[in-house]
Parts: sequence; structure tokens; C-alpha cells
Amino acid sequence: MAAAVAVTVTALTGCSSSDFKDAICGGGEYPVLTVNGTGSACVRNGEHPPAGYTRYPEGKVPQHVDDKWDVYWRTHTVDSNGRIVDAPDAG
Repeated sequence: MAAAVAVTVTALTGCSSSDFKDAICGGGEYPVLTVNGTGSACVRNGEHPPAGYTRYPEGKVPQHVDDKWDVYWRTHTVDSNGRIVDAPDAG
């Protein structure tokens, strides 16, 4: 019975389970990057990033886990001058 329900849901939505990707942040939030590191966090819309974090450069913001920019920022970061550089801990 459960398999039939899953097939019906897939047929009705036109999506398979592989179409769903985890969002980097929840609704009402935006992602920020650790300055000089590869860490990240989510900040409520309208709030400034906490100390030690910065916004991702425009057009290079990860939206979903393992998307192009999420993978890119694993080996790159933004330095204290706002320049994109290789991440020091990307060994």
C-alpha cells in the first residue's frame, strides 16, 4: 500500500525523490560565510551577519546542499578585504 501511495504522489507532483534538495537556509533566512574559513551560518532576513561572517558575493550564493556554489565554497573563502581566496583549511 505504501508503495502505491508513493507512486501516486510522484505521478501527481511530477517529481521524484531525487528532485528534492535540502536548502542551505530556511525560509526567511540567508546564508553567510566565515571570513577566512569555510564555515557558514544562516541569518534572519533583515539582520546583519554576526562578527566573523560576511555575505556571499552576489551571484555566488549557495541555495541548496551540493549545488555549484556550495561545492565551490568548500575550497574558497572571502578574506578580510572582501577578496575571494583559496580557503586556508581546504587541505
